[in-house]
Amino acid sequence: MPSSLHTRVTEHVGRSIVDGVVPAGSVLHSDEIERSQGVSRSVIRESVRVLASIGLVESVKRVGIRVLPQSAWNAYDPTLIRWRLLGPGKGEQLRSLTELRAAVEPMAAELAARHAPQPMSAEILNLAAQMRTVGRSGDLELFLELDIKFHSLVLHGSGNEMFATLDEPIAAVLSGRTDLGLMPTHPHETALQWHVDVADAIQGGHPQKARESMELIMRRTIAEVEPTWADTPRLWF
Repeated sequence: MPSSLHTRVTEHVGRSIVDGVVPAGSVLHSDEIERSQGVSRSVIRESVRVLASIGLVESVKRVGIRVLPQSAWNAYDPTLIRWRLLGPGKGEQLRSLTELRAAVEPMAAELAARHAPQPMSAEILNLAAQMRTVGRSGDLELFLELDIKFHSLVLHGSGNEMFATLDEPIAAVLSGRTDLGLMPTHPHETALQWHVDVADAIQGGHPQKARESMELIMRRTIAEVEPTWADTPRLWF
């Protein structure tokens, strides 16, 4: 089956649900999607399988495709995160992931300073140095790539497998922040230095310094993006 058709249908239905155009409790029917999207039933089945894996829908025999409430969504799914960042839920999504980062990444940096293998800590330091050079040049695309690798490697360097699985959600929010124009063209020198400080502390085996430097990065991140969710109510399930 052409992957482009599957992707198009998945994106169309998924974003309609995430954006609230199709509310929770609604029932979708394969034949209606088939007609409106001009695709085969096999394409729809594959799209529904993907949407069900994200927690957006469930197939109910003799009823149809039922749209599930937000409490059922897989909040860590990178595709869901991207859809939310592209729609009216971007404030909620930025807040949730930024607060998650602020809670997890300082501890990950501390653990990495205690446990990361030498080749991994050396690569973290190399990435931080590259980020400073590229950040000064204004190449945001390359800077984003390095930034994602840096934070992913710190998570993995912690030696905590649950922290490590947050690499894709954090990569998604870093990409979303850049796509939404919430990154300065030239990252602040102090923030670039804090990344170097984190890396240097990890390689040097200084857990407290690694944690404190990452906390500075996270606090600055919150200050920069908090206006996007200032008036957004919190969610309780």
